[in-house]
Amino acid sequence: MSSHSVTVRWSQDDDDHFTLGRYTRVHEIAFDGGATIMASASTGIVREPFANPAGIDPEEMFVASIASCHMLWFLDFARRAKIEVHSYEDMPEGTLGKDADGRVAMTRVVLRPKAECDASADQLAEIHHQAHEACFIANSVKTEVAVEPRLQDE
Repeated sequence: MSSHSVTVRWSQDDDDHFTLGRYTRVHEIAFDGGATIMASASTGIVREPFANPAGIDPEEMFVASIASCHMLWFLDFARRAKIEVHSYEDMPEGTLGKDADGRVAMTRVVLRPKAECDASADQLAEIHHQAHEACFIANSVKTEVAVEPRLQDE
């Protein structure tokens, strides 16, 4: 199989008071292909200035990784079915809640993909089903992942 790695870097700001819990949660994530992003705790969990709303938070990355994986499989299965896809857009949403053990977890992710293509609703449903079954990320998590395709005219 394959291995995938990133580099996560964090350091204190000059005016941080780490042991008092007053420290930045802003950090950098560098990917092996050269892209680097600013990341942060969610401002819904850690208040500003210790979190930065411009940074990508772990919950967003989790949802994005599921949506991205699904899209890539969708495109591959559409290609195999000889269906021309012109564009694809998803507006996924993750829900943070309590799991069965009472721990805070991402309990549900809903994908809302819309593909502009030359396919019937039945064909799209089948391709989304295949993509969901094949998605490495969805297969790796205990979170419920639902796929609710949007029609092209929505």
